[in-house]
Amino acid sequence: MSTAPLPPADDWIRGISIKQPWTAAILTGAKTIENRPRPWAPGWLLLHAGIQIDRRALRLPMVARTIRGRELTTGAVIGVARLTGCHQDPDGAPPCTEFAQPGAWHLELVDVHALALPIPARGQLGPWRPTEDLVDQILQQLPHLRP
Repeated sequence: MSTAPLPPADDWIRGISIKQPWTAAILTGAKTIENRPRPWAPGWLLLHAGIQIDRRALRLPMVARTIRGRELTTGAVIGVARLTGCHQDPDGAPPCTEFAQPGAWHLELVDVHALALPIPARGQLGPWRPTEDLVDQILQQLPHLRP
């Protein structure tokens, strides 16, 4: 393990708040994109399960089969993923995944890691900067994670 100090949290990692059950679907590996109105810069993202649950999404067959048996924790960071790029599907082209929304920017997520213990936290719309304390708590559970 490196003993070099990490860069400040706002230099290498951001938070993204996502309603459940979408956050859980990302943690399963089935949902590899997140739909947003604008592109985001690549980098590591804390996956924050927002306080609200998208109740309509729970009735979608693709969601139901993806999250079956999973707890839908809310109001907490429940994982980490690396955003590698953003794209929009070309007009008239089939969606890149069954989770893609037409016209949205699709944030491409890889290296998804679920936390064993959710960490209660407040999120917000758009990319947000985690506190150093929150990043320290993440690194206690995922010590291999480094910028």
